[in-house]
Amino acid sequence: MTSLATSSSATAAEATAAEDHGGHVDLRLFGLATFLVADGMTFAGFFAAYLTFRAVNPLPAGSTYELELLLPSINTMLLLVSSYTFHRSGRNLLLGRMGPCRNWLLLTAALGAAFLAGQMVEYFTLPFGLTDNLFASTFYALTGFHGLHVTLGVICILLVWVQTRNGGRVTSADPFGLEAAELYWHFVDGIWVVLYGILYLL
Repeated sequence: MTSLATSSSATAAEATAAEDHGGHVDLRLFGLATFLVADGMTFAGFFAAYLTFRAVNPLPAGSTYELELLLPSINTMLLLVSSYTFHRSGRNLLLGRMGPCRNWLLLTAALGAAFLAGQMVEYFTLPFGLTDNLFASTFYALTGFHGLHVTLGVICILLVWVQTRNGGRVTSADPFGLEAAELYWHFVDGIWVVLYGILYLL
């Protein structure tokens, strides 16, 4: 009897989900996850190219530069904290606490903007330019491509913030917009941790 009741509940839940999405099961987060896997492969190609370059094509002495760790480390902390603040926003949304949800979203966007500002400061203080050598070009390509992702993430967060207003599309009953942006943001943060390790610590 218990298994029959459980089966009936699951069927009812699936039917409700299908009804809410035009007769189809909601696979939007799965689609986003698939896109992020493909995007991750692009980053993996960048990482592989950089590591291969480092292994088989060492540059002459004096043509690579020691990178400062302070600013990138601060940027890393900013992104890690932003993942926590985004999670807090999502928890408040599910609990129907729209005010705290919106406040955590704004804080997350501010942390992302601070990361971008820190990256620009680093660019203006680096002892090499984009076209100086292969190391420099690879560094700018990796960090710039990631910076583009952070920029898009901040824009998405602000859009979700707008949609959490009264009467907006993002609610505790339909949290997809925030969940999608949060999944993307955690992906961007994870990529940065790998990038930080490869570029600054190796």
